[in-house]
Amino acid sequence: MRKVMITAALTGGFHGKEANPNLPITPEEIAQATFECWQKGASIAHIHARDTEGKATADVAVYRRIKELVREKCDIVISFSTGGGPNLTPEERIQAAFADPEICSINMGTMVRTRWGEGSLFLNTRSQIEEWARILKDRGIKPELEVYSHAMFVDMTNLIDKKLIEPPYFVNLVLGMTHQGALEANTKNLVSMIDYLPSNTVFNVTTIGWRQLLLTTLGVLLNGNARVGMEDNVYYRKGVLAESNAQLVSRTAAIIRELELEIASPEEAREMLGLTGPG
Repeated sequence: MRKVMITAALTGGFHGKEANPNLPITPEEIAQATFECWQKGASIAHIHARDTEGKATADVAVYRRIKELVREKCDIVISFSTGGGPNLTPEERIQAAFADPEICSINMGTMVRTRWGEGSLFLNTRSQIEEWARILKDRGIKPELEVYSHAMFVDMTNLIDKKLIEPPYFVNLVLGMTHQGALEANTKNLVSMIDYLPSNTVFNVTTIGWRQLLLTTLGVLLNGNARVGMEDNVYYRKGVLAESNAQLVSRTAAIIRELELEIASPEEAREMLGLTGPG
């Protein structure tokens, strides 16, 4: 029976408690939310850090503190973001890698923000992507490649050709981001992007907004894995705020079981992704 990984994307780098008062912000809140998601079936926690004012931060000490608190509670796979937030420079965003998580995200292309500072660049140049892949490889961190459109597979292929990433490749297909250069969240786009994945790839499906449940479930049916959580969607259903990240994980876990598939444990996720052990 196929194993399915659930990633809990807990916080993100944009909205705060004004969007949902249940959004975890502090290291203690993030660690507790991670633990609750692990209890409900999440095998990976995708984590953004916030400072004392609730803004996105790249402070290595904050990431290390979150990692320490999570490890006191459970063995979930820890994934840190290098996406950060719109207030961070590329030089700041890579700092999360130096807290040595098991996984770090790398965005596969540059986009233009249409919210949170319209017209500003979410800069991810080819040379930057290559440099960050080298940093992760040198530190033994698995890269999760964030792909928002078909064009971004070009830079993924570049990393493969230059042997900067090793199989199995871990790709996160992101749909519904409002950035210019990202694709709308719909079935056609998801199926098409899956067709572009190279062999020996493990993939997640991430959907921003109300289509999260629909397209993550479709991704599972198409042999992928699901990412849910309040980074991407703060609602449980239309007009009803999610009570917690764990509530969203629990629903997806129930669907996976109803599909007669099995939920991957953290240990099984490590095996699927070729990870060496808790970081």
